[in-house]
Amino acid sequence: MNFSRLFVVLATVCIGGCAGGAVEPTLAAKVGVWTLDVSFEHPQNLVMRVGGEGVKKFWYVLATVTNNTGKEVEFYPSAQLVTDTYKSYQANEGLRRSVFDKIKQRHRSRYPFLESFEAVGNVVLQGEDNAKDIAIVFPDFDPNARTVKIYITGLSNETVIIDHPTQMDESGKPVGVILKKTLELEYAIPGDKALRDRDGLVLESKRWVMR
Repeated sequence: MNFSRLFVVLATVCIGGCAGGAVEPTLAAKVGVWTLDVSFEHPQNLVMRVGGEGVKKFWYVLATVTNNTGKEVEFYPSAQLVTDTYKSYQANEGLRRSVFDKIKQRHRSRYPFLESFEAVGNVVLQGEDNAKDIAIVFPDFDPNARTVKIYITGLSNETVIIDHPTQMDESGKPVGVILKKTLELEYAIPGDKALRDRDGLVLESKRWVMR
Protein backbone atom coordinates (compact mmCIF):
# COMPACT_ATOMS: atom_id res chain seq x y z
CA MET A 1 0.00 0.00 0.00
CA ASN A 2 1.46 3.43 -0.88
CA PHE A 3 1.69 6.19 1.73
CA SER A 4 -1.06 8.37 0.25
CA ARG A 5 -3.56 5.50 0.45
CA LEU A 6 -2.42 4.67 3.98
CA PHE A 7 -2.93 8.27 5.04
CA VAL A 8 -6.49 8.26 3.66
CA VAL A 9 -7.26 5.18 5.76
CA LEU A 10 -5.72 6.66 8.89
CA ALA A 11 -7.39 10.03 8.33
CA THR A 12 -10.92 8.65 8.59
CA VAL A 13 -12.47 10.18 11.72
CA CYS A 14 -15.69 8.98 13.35
CA ILE A 15 -18.31 11.65 13.96
CA GLY A 16 -19.17 11.64 17.63
CA GLY A 17 -15.75 10.34 18.64
CA CYS A 18 -13.75 7.15 18.23
CA ALA A 19 -12.12 4.83 20.70
CA GLY A 20 -8.40 5.32 21.20
CA GLY A 21 -6.13 8.34 21.16
CA ALA A 22 -7.05 9.93 17.85
CA VAL A 23 -6.16 13.61 17.53
CA GLU A 24 -9.24 15.81 17.76
CA PRO A 25 -9.75 17.47 14.35
CA THR A 26 -10.21 21.21 13.95
CA LEU A 27 -13.82 21.97 13.04
CA ALA A 28 -14.34 24.06 9.94
CA ALA A 29 -16.86 26.91 9.98
CA LYS A 30 -20.38 25.65 10.77
CA VAL A 31 -22.31 28.49 9.14
CA GLY A 32 -24.45 27.14 6.31
CA VAL A 33 -23.65 23.48 6.99
CA TRP A 34 -26.17 21.03 5.54
CA THR A 35 -26.64 17.27 5.18
CA LEU A 36 -28.98 15.59 2.74
CA ASP A 37 -31.26 12.74 3.80
CA VAL A 38 -30.39 9.43 2.18
CA SER A 39 -32.02 6.00 2.09
CA PHE A 40 -30.59 3.04 0.24
CA GLU A 41 -31.01 -0.57 -0.74
CA HIS A 42 -28.25 -3.01 0.12
CA PRO A 43 -25.82 -3.99 -2.67
CA GLN A 44 -27.19 -6.23 -5.39
CA ASN A 45 -25.22 -8.04 -8.06
CA LEU A 46 -25.65 -8.04 -11.80
CA VAL A 47 -24.02 -10.42 -14.27
CA MET A 48 -24.27 -9.52 -17.93
CA ARG A 49 -22.40 -9.63 -21.19
CA VAL A 50 -20.70 -6.34 -21.95
CA GLY A 51 -19.88 -5.73 -25.60
CA GLY A 52 -16.25 -6.53 -26.37
CA GLU A 53 -15.47 -7.45 -22.75
CA GLY A 54 -17.34 -10.72 -22.28
CA VAL A 55 -19.40 -11.57 -19.19
CA LYS A 56 -18.88 -9.14 -16.31
CA LYS A 57 -20.17 -8.96 -12.76
CA PHE A 58 -21.14 -5.72 -11.03
CA TRP A 59 -22.40 -4.68 -7.61
CA TYR A 60 -24.71 -1.71 -7.26
CA VAL A 61 -26.45 0.32 -4.57
CA LEU A 62 -29.72 2.16 -5.22
CA ALA A 63 -29.94 5.32 -3.14
CA THR A 64 -32.56 8.03 -2.76
CA VAL A 65 -31.28 11.48 -1.84
CA THR A 66 -33.75 14.02 -0.43
CA ASN A 67 -33.09 17.66 0.32
CA ASN A 68 -34.85 18.77 3.51
CA THR A 69 -32.38 21.56 4.27
CA GLY A 70 -34.76 24.39 3.38
CA LYS A 71 -32.79 25.50 0.32
CA GLU A 72 -31.42 24.06 -2.90
CA VAL A 73 -27.86 22.73 -2.57
CA GLU A 74 -25.02 21.78 -4.88
CA PHE A 75 -24.51 18.05 -5.38
CA TYR A 76 -21.15 16.64 -6.47
CA PRO A 77 -21.16 13.06 -5.17
CA SER A 78 -18.41 10.48 -5.28
CA ALA A 79 -18.30 6.92 -3.99
CA GLN A 80 -15.63 4.34 -3.33
CA LEU A 81 -15.69 0.68 -2.33
CA VAL A 82 -12.75 -0.45 -0.17
CA THR A 83 -12.05 -4.06 0.80
CA ASP A 84 -10.23 -5.35 3.86
CA THR A 85 -7.59 -6.58 1.41
CA TYR A 86 -6.76 -2.94 0.61
CA LYS A 87 -8.31 -2.89 -2.85
CA SER A 88 -10.38 0.14 -3.80
CA TYR A 89 -12.88 0.72 -6.60
CA GLN A 90 -14.41 4.00 -7.76
CA ALA A 91 -18.13 4.05 -8.49
CA ASN A 92 -19.23 4.10 -12.13
CA GLU A 93 -15.66 4.55 -13.39
CA GLY A 94 -15.60 3.65 -17.08
CA LEU A 95 -19.09 2.18 -16.77
CA ARG A 96 -20.76 1.21 -20.02
CA ARG A 97 -24.16 2.80 -20.57
CA SER A 98 -25.61 -0.65 -21.24
CA VAL A 99 -24.89 -1.67 -17.62
CA PHE A 100 -26.85 1.24 -16.20
CA ASP A 101 -29.65 0.65 -18.71
CA LYS A 102 -29.94 -2.95 -17.51
CA ILE A 103 -30.16 -1.83 -13.87
CA LYS A 104 -32.74 0.81 -14.74
CA GLN A 105 -34.84 -1.73 -16.63
CA ARG A 106 -34.64 -4.15 -13.69
CA HIS A 107 -36.00 -1.53 -11.25
CA ARG A 108 -38.17 0.58 -13.55
CA SER A 109 -41.40 -0.05 -11.61
CA ARG A 110 -40.02 1.27 -8.30
CA TYR A 111 -37.46 3.75 -9.65
CA PRO A 112 -38.85 5.11 -12.93
CA PHE A 113 -36.57 8.17 -12.78
CA LEU A 114 -33.38 6.38 -11.79
CA GLU A 115 -30.21 8.30 -12.69
CA SER A 116 -26.69 7.08 -13.21
CA PHE A 117 -24.34 8.21 -10.44
CA GLU A 118 -21.80 9.91 -12.69
CA ALA A 119 -24.44 11.74 -14.73
CA VAL A 120 -26.71 13.01 -11.94
CA GLY A 121 -27.46 16.74 -11.95
CA ASN A 122 -25.33 18.98 -9.74
CA VAL A 123 -28.20 20.64 -7.85
CA VAL A 124 -30.73 19.03 -5.50
CA LEU A 125 -33.88 21.08 -5.11
CA GLN A 126 -35.78 21.30 -1.84
CA GLY A 127 -38.47 18.76 -0.92
CA GLU A 128 -39.45 15.14 -1.41
CA ASP A 129 -40.88 15.85 -4.85
CA ASN A 130 -37.34 16.65 -6.00
CA ALA A 131 -35.63 13.61 -4.47
CA LYS A 132 -33.05 11.90 -6.69
CA ASP A 133 -32.85 8.14 -7.19
CA ILE A 134 -29.32 7.15 -8.18
CA ALA A 135 -27.50 3.94 -9.10
CA ILE A 136 -24.01 3.58 -7.63
CA VAL A 137 -22.21 0.81 -9.53
CA PHE A 138 -18.94 -0.97 -8.76
CA PRO A 139 -17.08 -3.72 -10.61
CA ASP A 140 -16.84 -7.10 -8.91
CA PHE A 141 -14.31 -6.88 -6.09
CA ASP A 142 -11.49 -9.02 -4.69
CA PRO A 143 -12.84 -12.57 -4.05
CA ASN A 144 -10.53 -12.84 -1.02
CA ALA A 145 -12.20 -9.92 0.77
CA ARG A 146 -14.10 -10.64 3.99
CA THR A 147 -15.56 -7.17 4.48
CA VAL A 148 -16.13 -4.14 2.29
CA LYS A 149 -16.81 -0.52 3.10
CA ILE A 150 -18.68 1.82 0.79
CA TYR A 151 -17.97 5.52 1.21
CA ILE A 152 -20.36 8.09 -0.28
CA THR A 153 -19.23 11.71 -0.27
CA GLY A 154 -21.17 14.78 -1.38
CA LEU A 155 -24.22 14.24 0.83
CA SER A 156 -23.07 17.07 3.13
CA ASN A 157 -20.87 20.16 2.92
CA GLU A 158 -19.55 19.67 6.47
CA THR A 159 -15.76 19.47 6.75
CA VAL A 160 -12.98 19.25 9.33
CA ILE A 161 -9.29 20.10 9.03
CA ILE A 162 -6.46 17.93 10.35
CA ASP A 163 -2.69 18.31 10.16
CA HIS A 164 -0.86 16.32 7.50
CA PRO A 165 1.63 14.01 9.27
CA THR A 166 4.60 14.83 6.99
CA GLN A 167 3.90 17.76 4.67
CA MET A 168 4.83 21.23 5.94
CA ASP A 169 4.12 24.71 4.58
CA GLU A 170 6.72 27.46 4.04
CA SER A 171 6.59 28.44 7.71
CA GLY A 172 7.26 24.88 8.86
CA LYS A 173 3.74 24.21 10.06
CA PRO A 174 1.81 21.06 9.03
CA VAL A 175 -0.28 21.45 5.90
CA GLY A 176 -4.00 21.33 6.63
CA VAL A 177 -5.96 18.44 5.12
CA ILE A 178 -9.69 18.85 4.60
CA LEU A 179 -11.86 15.84 5.46
CA LYS A 180 -15.47 15.67 4.28
CA LYS A 181 -18.51 14.27 6.05
CA THR A 182 -18.98 10.89 4.39
CA LEU A 183 -21.51 8.09 4.71
CA GLU A 184 -19.78 4.78 5.50
CA LEU A 185 -21.58 1.48 4.93
CA GLU A 186 -19.74 -1.62 6.13
CA TYR A 187 -20.75 -5.07 4.86
CA ALA A 188 -19.66 -8.58 5.79
CA ILE A 189 -19.19 -11.13 3.03
CA PRO A 190 -20.38 -14.76 3.26
CA GLY A 191 -17.50 -17.22 3.34
CA ASP A 192 -18.51 -19.10 0.22
CA LYS A 193 -18.35 -17.21 -3.07
CA ALA A 194 -21.58 -18.85 -4.22
CA LEU A 195 -23.33 -17.57 -1.10
CA ARG A 196 -22.09 -14.07 -1.83
CA ASP A 197 -23.87 -14.14 -5.17
CA ARG A 198 -27.02 -15.76 -3.79
CA ASP A 199 -27.43 -14.07 -0.42
CA GLY A 200 -25.67 -10.79 -1.05
CA LEU A 201 -23.74 -8.79 1.52
CA VAL A 202 -24.67 -8.40 5.18
CA LEU A 203 -24.83 -4.88 6.63
CA GLU A 204 -22.61 -4.57 9.71
CA SER A 205 -22.72 -0.82 10.34
CA LYS A 206 -23.87 2.50 8.95
CA ARG A 207 -22.31 5.71 10.20
CA TRP A 208 -21.08 9.15 9.25
CA VAL A 209 -17.32 9.68 9.24
CA MET A 210 -14.96 12.48 8.24
CA ARG A 211 -12.76 11.26 5.42
